[in-house]
Amino acid sequence: MTQSHPNPMVDNRKGVRRVLMVALGLNITMSLLKLLVGVMSGSLAVIADAMHSATDALSSLTGLVTNKLSDPRPDRDHPYGHRKYEAVGALGIAGFILFTAIEILMRSGERLLEGLPPIRVTGQELVLLTLVLGFNLLLAGYELREGRRLNSNLLKADAQHAASDVWTTVVVLVGMAGAVWLQVSWLDVALAIPMALLLIRVCSQVLRSTLPWLVDHMAIAPEAIYAEAMSTAGVMNCHDIASRGVLGQQIFIEMHMVVDADDLTKAHQITEQVEDRLEETFGPVRCTIHLEPKDYVEDWITYTGAHG
Repeated sequence: MTQSHPNPMVDNRKGVRRVLMVALGLNITMSLLKLLVGVMSGSLAVIADAMHSATDALSSLTGLVTNKLSDPRPDRDHPYGHRKYEAVGALGIAGFILFTAIEILMRSGERLLEGLPPIRVTGQELVLLTLVLGFNLLLAGYELREGRRLNSNLLKADAQHAASDVWTTVVVLVGMAGAVWLQVSWLDVALAIPMALLLIRVCSQVLRSTLPWLVDHMAIAPEAIYAEAMSTAGVMNCHDIASRGVLGQQIFIEMHMVVDADDLTKAHQITEQVEDRLEETFGPVRCTIHLEPKDYVEDWITYTGAHG
């Protein structure tokens, strides 16, 4: 059994933390502005949007806490590092998004039962919401760009949350404009309900991108790992391939391999070449290879470990 030396893991937490601090400050500011407009106008959609921005702030705060915990370096109690704390933080963000959607639906039902009381809107309030919309656009773009640069699922999830806030603010502006110029009292609720459904969709997207990491879903197709290993000189066969982790951050690969070598030194050199090739192709990897005798090469042994 050979195991590669753990690769130096890129600790991008400082950069992620800086982005989350900016997001937290902006989200708190936007929450207060929206709440002020909502209280002054009596608009359910604006108050709901203020709550959405408040959950944005909470998600940024959650991200800061989990970012502090998600040290990629292994220790005695966490030999594979602490990266999954970041995934837990992304799940927390999904929970905040879902809570907001349910709250909007509940408030819409209450407003319908109250007989759709009219909302009061002034030009100043519309200007404030337009300003908030501009902040939303800048924040969503900033977090998404930095999330891709730092390869952070946490930032990407927070960017999705911020992007959903852009759409909710657009919906709110349309509803308030309709109340001012068209005198349509039901438009506020009619737009708040699809806004809540949009948030539920965003929540499902965050879950789909995060849960595979937490449940150790396959990170790289075994066929792809097999192809890279078999392209290395001296490799005769490999099978029982498994992988987990996050592509581009840290992948853990296990496999059984047969090499054309008569001594341990040469066999080790071949496995090192395989590890280097895998890292060049897939990014940071930590590879555990179980060497087997040459007579293990049989037609039925494949990369899936299945009997043909």
